[in-house]
Parts: sequence; C-alpha cells; structure tokens
Amino acid sequence: MHADLLFTGGPVLTPEGRTATAVAVTGGRITAVGHQEVHDLAGPRTEVVDLAGRLLLPGFQDAHVHPVPAGLELSQCDLTGARTAEETLAAVRAYADAHPEREWITGGGWSMEAFEGGTPTKELLDAVVPDRPVYLPNRDHHGAWVNSRALALAGITRDTPDPADGRIDRGSSGEPRGTLQEGAMQLVGRLTPPATPADRLAALLHAQRHLHALGITAWQDALVGDFLGMDDPSQAYLAAARDGSLTARVVGALWWDRERGAEQIPELVERRAASSHGRFRAGSVKLMLDGVAETGTAALLDPYLDKCGCATVNRGTSFIDAGQLPKYVIELDALGFQCHFHALGDRAVRDALDAIEAARASNGPSDTRPHLAHLQVVQPADVARFARLGATANIQPLWAAHEPQMDELTIPFLGPERAAWQYPFGALLRSGARLAAGSDWPVSSPDPLQGIHVAVNRVAPDAGDTPVFLPGERIGLAEALTAYTAGSAYVNHLDDTGEVRAGALADLVVLDRDPFDGPTEAIAEARVSLTYVGGARVYAAQEA
Repeated sequence: MHADLLFTGGPVLTPEGRTATAVAVTGGRITAVGHQEVHDLAGPRTEVVDLAGRLLLPGFQDAHVHPVPAGLELSQCDLTGARTAEETLAAVRAYADAHPEREWITGGGWSMEAFEGGTPTKELLDAVVPDRPVYLPNRDHHGAWVNSRALALAGITRDTPDPADGRIDRGSSGEPRGTLQEGAMQLVGRLTPPATPADRLAALLHAQRHLHALGITAWQDALVGDFLGMDDPSQAYLAAARDGSLTARVVGALWWDRERGAEQIPELVERRAASSHGRFRAGSVKLMLDGVAETGTAALLDPYLDKCGCATVNRGTSFIDAGQLPKYVIELDALGFQCHFHALGDRAVRDALDAIEAARASNGPSDTRPHLAHLQVVQPADVARFARLGATANIQPLWAAHEPQMDELTIPFLGPERAAWQYPFGALLRSGARLAAGSDWPVSSPDPLQGIHVAVNRVAPDAGDTPVFLPGERIGLAEALTAYTAGSAYVNHLDDTGEVRAGALADLVVLDRDPFDGPTEAIAEARVSLTYVGGARVYAAQEA
C-alpha cells in the first residue's frame, strides 16, 4: 500500500533520538519510520514533504491551557503586549475610544510588574475611562483591576467584607484601591456581560488556529465549568466536535466547585458523559488548591515574609479543606476520574500528594494518571514522592526565570531558602518523576518553543545578561521536548500520540530548523513550519 504522506530529507525525533530520516503516513497513522527504504512506499498520489534538514517531531501537547478565555481576551481589551503602566493605560484608552458602543470595558492580561506592588489603583483607570465600568483580570487571572464605576455598580465600599476565598485590596483608610484578588473578583465579574455561545465558539476556533500555528496538536483545557465569571467552554467544544471544526484532540478538566463538597461528584459523572464527543472528552477534574505567590495566596507551610524579611501571619489560602481533600480524591479516583491539581505553594503540593497517596492506599494502583500543575515551591522532601506515587509534574517552564514579577514580587516574600525550591524541574527528573508541560495561556505565551527554551536555559528568551535562575534545575533539550510531547500525551491519555513510531497517530510538527544543531541560547528562535493532526495538515507557514 502506498503512503498518503512521506517525509524525507531531515532528522526525525523518535523515542530513541534523532534516529531516522524518513516517515510514511497512511490513513492518518504512521506506517513506517526509517531511512531510504521508507521511500519505497511512495506512489503516484503520495504527498512528499522534503524536510530539507528541518526537524520532524511529534506534535506538541499543552497539558494546562485555557483557549476559550484566551480567544475571548484577544477579541477584547488585550493588554498582554503592554510592559509598563503607561503602555497599559494607553492600550485601555485606545480600546475604549475605539469601542464607544461597549457597555463594559473587559479583556485583561496586564502585568503586575508594571505597577508598584503589583496592585494598580482605580484612579489610574478612572483617568482613561471615567464613564463606563472597567473589569480587567491580570496576566495570571487570580486578580482583577476595576475602576470606580465598576466598584459602585457592585456596591463595594470600605464596609464590604472580604469573601472567604478572596481579598479586596484596600488603602490605609480602608477604601477599596481598585484591585480584587481571587474570589473577590466575582463581586464585579458577575456583572459583566456574558459571552454568547457564538462568541465562545469563535474564540475557541481562533485559539485553535493560534495553537496549531505553534505546533500544538492536543491540549488539556484546565477549567471546564463556571469560575469567577469565566464562561464554561464545554458547549463550544461539543459544537466544534460535532461539526468537525475541532481539529485538535482535547481533554476537558471539569471544574471542582470549591464551595461544595462530595455531593457534586454525581454531577461530575453526569457531566463527563454529557460533555464527551469525538475529539473532545471530559475525563479529568480540576481541583484548585491555592492561589499565586505574587499576591500571597499560594498556600505555604511556613508564613510569607514582609518587605523587611520578617515572618508574617499569612500562610496563603487553601481553597479546598485539606482534611476533606483525600476523601474527594479517593472517590474521584475510584470512579476513573483523573485529578488535575492546581498546586503552587509547598503546602498545596503536599496536600495534593497526600490525597493521591490516600487514593493509592484505598483503591490500589490505577491508570487515572493524576498530575500537579505549576509547582512553584516544592519541599525537597516531597520531590521523590512524585515518582513513587505515579503523580506527573505538570510544569509551566516560562515562569522559571528571573523577571520583575519573580525578583520583586516573589523572592523577597519567600526568603532565600524557599526561593531555591522553585520550579525544581531538574530535581524532579533526577528523582524519576514524569514531566508534562503546558503554558496556562492566557497567563503566559502558549509557544512551546519559548517554554522549552526556558526549561533548558532557565533564562527568558531575549533576556540579555539576566542571570540563570537556579541553574541546577535546568534540563536537557531532549527532556524538555519529551515533556511537551510524550509527557503531556501521557496525562491526556492519548497513548497513540506523543511519539514518532509505527502505529502512532500522525500528529506531527516540522520546525524550520533542527534546534539540536544550534546553541541552546537559540532554541526560542525556531519556528513551526508545518503542523499535522492525524496526517491532515492544519497549519503551514508561508515559507513552508
């Protein structure tokens, strides 16, 4: 049988390394991997792709991403490109001026590092949009910036109490400053105009095009449900899966309502059955255990420090009671759900590992493949537990670098000992843990090549002479690529993807070069030329 598609003339990254120069694809699957002998499978209708020295590798998979909110933000007031307070405010003004018909100014993606202390004031927004309410989540989406009009509509005053799962930032007089953290975001977010089903579908397809252009062929949506005003993307996925426009392979992580307990589990079972079709299946459950370090809401075993280096009373926020968490995870695991934990602080990481250990003890071995995302601070004593428990470390490598948000808003409040436990990719690998990788887009760029660059170098692309961030935690290029391919395929239960081997689905990417042939400092310069899902081309760069 002749091949439908034949790649020749370049290195092919297989599980054994760059050990092949030709790959044949038939019926959406890889049918041969080798060298000159594979050329015999070419026929009169075979499409031949000359790699011309470029690297062919498995399609990238993002193990923790939010494409629909990202797509919606791109169509609203997108602040991800602004780096200073002045640039951010200019972008808000320009968007408001260009959209006088919008009742609310929404969007987001601003950087905390652009503002002193990471908390801009309502007065700054009032100066550029005085007459309409403004609601703008920051880059990590754990906080939002609002103006006076939005606060007034929500009835938020100095007398408004903080919600149990959040904080209203206040000035010395107790008046709201204009930033809302965690659960407090919903005090205003619930008032914003909801996106329509058509909006959500368009956002998904826009995001999918962008992800395919970055070589991403599959992903795990880390929040399928309603949370802090974010729209549930499940119906958009189902609509795209049914009409064939969903070309990626997607796993949905159903949102665990942290204000409820085990009584929601039967609903999750029903949602799993109702929210799976074609290339979309919702077999994971997202348990958000804590917040983020920059706002003091990541859950720590020991207190945060203050600006003077003295211990405070704040140990961060645990959104799910640690005493109940093992019971929830035991039941979810017994029902065949994968548990996808948001765990940044060392207390959250330990709570998640304790819950997984309880499930192993109660249920015995299983193939549910739990994974912990973010892992900013990990106690050294907990590193070896990942491999022992079969818990995958789901890393977001772009965050493991010196930048103002790290150097000014994080390290001083952790102290030198805990700061040295951040993002321990190397230690996890050396302990035998499996790594998967993701971006958390729109929190940070979804470009896998940028993430791989940081995982290998521990320096951000184009960072100049910035010092290496914890050099002992660097990993090799092959290991970083594996995390973004086979590692993420594992947590996605896509066992016939993630590797270039005979029998696997032909989810493939061609880069514009072979990054193994250049210096590691140039990894982020590589670009995607071609992306295939099941042997069908879903992206081609103009020069490809």
